[in-house]
Amino acid sequence: QVQLVESGGGLVQAGGSLRLSCAASGITFSSGGMGWFRQAPGKEREFVAALSWTYGRTYYANSAKGRFTISRDNAKNTLYLQMNSLKLEDTAVYYCTMVVGSTTYWGQGTQVTVSS
Repeated sequence: QVQLVESGGGLVQAGGSLRLSCAASGITFSSGGMGWFRQAPGKEREFVAALSWTYGRTYYANSAKGRFTISRDNAKNTLYLQMNSLKLEDTAVYYCTMVVGSTTYWGQGTQVTVSS
């Protein structure tokens, strides 16, 4: 059974940093990709960043470019999202997702709250 477990969320002041982690179990990183989405209160879930397993390419939403970095540790089966220069509008529940073939898996989410 595939499980994605996020961690690393919390409360941080504007301008601060957080690193989110997503530990995958029940599946080995081999093909497809993984990424991060987020959902703020009253808003739709939106794309943040993604990483292609095969070619290692990274993709970012405009809101994340220059501030967030997505990376992986194959040995630990873990995906990361380093978030710097956090803004109030980054407040949301952050979800890890994995796509393998035609199947998409989601984690339970981790709350990130940015305060002024």
